Amino acid sequence: MNVLPCKVLLLLFSIGASGIVAGDDVGQARDWLERMNSAMNRMSYQGTFVYIRDGAVETMRITHVVDESGVRERLFSISGPRREVIRDWRGVRCLLDDATLVLGSPVEVDSYFPELPLAVIDGEDSGYHLETGGNARIAGQLARRVTIVPADGFRYGYDFWLQEESGLLLKWVLFGERHKVLAKLMFTDFVMGSEVDLAELESDSPTEDFVELKTFNPKKLPVKQNGPRWYPQELPPGFLLASYNNKTGVNGLYEHTVYSDGLAAVSVYIEQGSDGESITQGVSQLGTNNAFSRKQGGLQITVIGEVPALTVETIAQEMANAVAAN
Repeated sequence: MNVLPCKVLLLLFSIGASGIVAGDDVGQARDWLERMNSAMNRMSYQGTFVYIRDGAVETMRITHVVDESGVRERLFSISGPRREVIRDWRGVRCLLDDATLVLGSPVEVDSYFPELPLAVIDGEDSGYHLETGGNARIAGQLARRVTIVPADGFRYGYDFWLQEESGLLLKWVLFGERHKVLAKLMFTDFVMGSEVDLAELESDSPTEDFVELKTFNPKKLPVKQNGPRWYPQELPPGFLLASYNNKTGVNGLYEHTVYSDGLAAVSVYIEQGSDGESITQGVSQLGTNNAFSRKQGGLQITVIGEVPALTVETIAQEMANAVAAN
């Protein structure tokens, strides 16, 4: 099992314990998250972190440098299979010993380390609200806790611990119902600014071992004006159409849509089913992702996202209604 697949590795490039304290207002939480967004994009930092999901633990090291040359980054595994990702002005290159990449195929960069759209997240109908908390020491740094709290059962929440002076992200936790931890990442050592060792940007692996990647973010793709063929009559609160594509080929109809609340994203696949093909219907769990599959007529509907099972099941049922009506 790939504990930290290339998708997650690339997501790391978009970023860079105490309880909630009553009385801290939403404005302070928003200010902290704005600082985090700015710091992770504009500051240089370096460190070792532990990533935990589904009981598996992996240790990684990242160097992120912003200077007159632009953004340069290198991420590599310290434990487990050899994994390494480099990003600079030439693009993104990936080395994975335990995975097969399709040359020329786009790699989806989604929302494990989301770019936080604050205007969406703390809006009245966003499905989230913001809170600030107390301090903790992480990797030798004093950090402040900020929480993105889900307002309903259709989405997960996040805890962020941000370095007091800079706002850089030192730890995050993805949590579900009753604050159950689903995944987390925490730096064990961390430096920033002039303390970053630039030599660590250079890989000791041969250049020919790397595969050049084409990346994309489904939430940022332009939405075509004519819209998807099937559209759910009702979506969970806050979710809107973010992107879609469709085609008709030798295998019949195919449509892929993405619905997002600005933080979480859900992919919906509708495609022609094969005669006699046996498809497992219902909910299945894939790490922190949930999926729901069902048939409607001759079409197979699959909904998947890093959201609770309730969300994918609700959207799948709405899509089935839309297919039945059209």
